[in-house]
Amino acid sequence: MYLELFKIHELPFRLSPDPQFLYLSKQHARAKAYMESTIWFTDGFVVITGEIGAGKTTLIETFLREMQTDVVVAQINQTQLSPTAFLQTVLVQFGFSPFNMKKPEVLATLNQFLTEQHANGRKVLLIIDEAQNLSSRVLEEVRMLSGVETTKEKVLRIILAGQPELNDKLNSHELLQLTQRVRLRFHLAALTSAETTAYIDHRLEVAGSQGRRIFAEDTYATIYRYTGGVPRLINTLCDTSMMAAFGRDSDTVSLEDVEAAIRELQWAEFAYGTNRMQVPNMDHALAPGAGHGHLVGRILVASDGATVIERELKPGRLVIGRTPDNDLQIDSKFISRHHCQIVTQADACVIEDLNSTNGIYVQSKRVRRHNLNDGDVVQVGQHEIMYIDERIPRARSVVDHTDTGVIEKH
Repeated sequence: MYLELFKIHELPFRLSPDPQFLYLSKQHARAKAYMESTIWFTDGFVVITGEIGAGKTTLIETFLREMQTDVVVAQINQTQLSPTAFLQTVLVQFGFSPFNMKKPEVLATLNQFLTEQHANGRKVLLIIDEAQNLSSRVLEEVRMLSGVETTKEKVLRIILAGQPELNDKLNSHELLQLTQRVRLRFHLAALTSAETTAYIDHRLEVAGSQGRRIFAEDTYATIYRYTGGVPRLINTLCDTSMMAAFGRDSDTVSLEDVEAAIRELQWAEFAYGTNRMQVPNMDHALAPGAGHGHLVGRILVASDGATVIERELKPGRLVIGRTPDNDLQIDSKFISRHHCQIVTQADACVIEDLNSTNGIYVQSKRVRRHNLNDGDVVQVGQHEIMYIDERIPRARSVVDHTDTGVIEKH
């Protein structure tokens, strides 16, 4: 490998979680502090969410490495389990062999174990990673476990970590009782541009660079542009770039090396997509002679009958959701983080549900996918999206009478 060439003693950008390489941005430091608070407070759950590759697992491993000796920990990473299998898995983490136990016996054993640990002055912590995969039934079992208590306090401390979909589950009405027990909830955002630079230099320093600048100054902005500050993506691009430099026997990674790595990975700029969603190549969908600037249609987004957003549709994809990282943000609790997308081709527009909690509706019928026709109205949460086909000749364009709260099409 390239260790000797770059004069380092470890691979700096491995994808496997390694607490030694943890870079504590302000976001990561705050999330870690929230985790640590579970040791001292037992009055509710702590929920940590973040995109794929945001560093949640590395943060957990670091937190566990620093754990005090009087804390007994069960860490669950496999979360696609039935309620009974989940409870058995928790018992296995505590040193039991429960696979011949039926559910009542499993619960009795867990309750006895928790009360015994508390009586002996030990704290018990349950950490569930990838918690977005837990079914509602399993989450209800987690809530019931959290209810085990003495006369003064809860016995089990719980941290739920997962992708943003976990928030959608917790916001659902059927999990209201669990959500009411959440004491702290924090979303681990991607690194900023400055933090991305510091992150790269930090990992190189831990690997043995001793302050040498291995990446040329002009590479950092490009790395951030193509990774969006997501640590796992930074690791992938930086490692591939170092391999490119190694291939030409250079101990410095140049902008040309980064660009070669981007071509090899076949990446588009991160800003062209939304989070982890891949950006489709729409070139093949264009009609002869049509370019990416060809206007196909537009949408009007209305709330309470009044238009609040208008957006042109050109060939490509428009992702709609609750958070600012979407192409079109609708800030409403009835909208999922990534709710739906509109895929526009030169001759058609299609709206697709992105596994949202509340779905999308056309003529009061929930749909997964719908070919948009001129004048169609799609219900998204408490908002309506009207599609206007700009390829259809009109005597007058669509107008928005916001004073009267009416959208009209002429």
